[in-house]
Amino acid sequence: MRNYFNYFTEIEERFQQRRGTLLLLSTLDWALIETWREAGIPIEAVLRGIDAAFDKYEARQRRGRMRRVNGLAWCAQAVMEAAEELREASAGSAPAAGNQRESGFEQERVAAHLEAAAGALDAATAAAEACAATAARLRALAAETRAAQAAELETLERTLTVLEEKLFAALTAAAPEELLVGLKEHAARELAPYRSRMGAMQLRQVERQFVQKQLLVHYNLPRLSLFYMSQQ
Repeated sequence: MRNYFNYFTEIEERFQQRRGTLLLLSTLDWALIETWREAGIPIEAVLRGIDAAFDKYEARQRRGRMRRVNGLAWCAQAVMEAAEELREASAGSAPAAGNQRESGFEQERVAAHLEAAAGALDAATAAAEACAATAARLRALAAETRAAQAAELETLERTLTVLEEKLFAALTAAAPEELLVGLKEHAARELAPYRSRMGAMQLRQVERQFVQKQLLVHYNLPRLSLFYMSQQ
């Protein structure tokens, strides 16, 4: 999977580069990137959309004063248009050649990521049973990763996605009503300036990702996905 570990960082870097200042992405921005990743939008389409949005912004800025772009969601519509253009351009083309397999060091790094997440889940203060079960499964996956001749990253990522969804469901069921209402209200406020740039389905997806991420932050729990694996 091309740019597997760099999907988030490449998007962040391109946005910062085009904006011209080091603006850290917000929780809303990361949630939006997550929806693009889950939808299978290629990194090329996202970067092309960011460039197109800023090209249009800069052309308009020369004709009059405009507010500075403060969020990645400002580029959402252009990213979806770029993804559609890329899909149409690639229709009927031969599938890309498979990626080179990761090295043994990469397998060790993946296993370490899984074990670190398991350790964080051991200290969970909510949905303890679900967290303990998830931690045990992560340790088993870490052992399988070390024992395998090559890490099957896409298969592992699908498994981690399932585990995350089950964990989110358990945390949501255990969370107080007022916490969940507060997180949804927070998401609505953050999304308000960008509603005209995203469709209803994308808005719902971003809100869901935002609430899930904030729920993990509230309980000090990790993301399991390999996209959140440390690059150090």
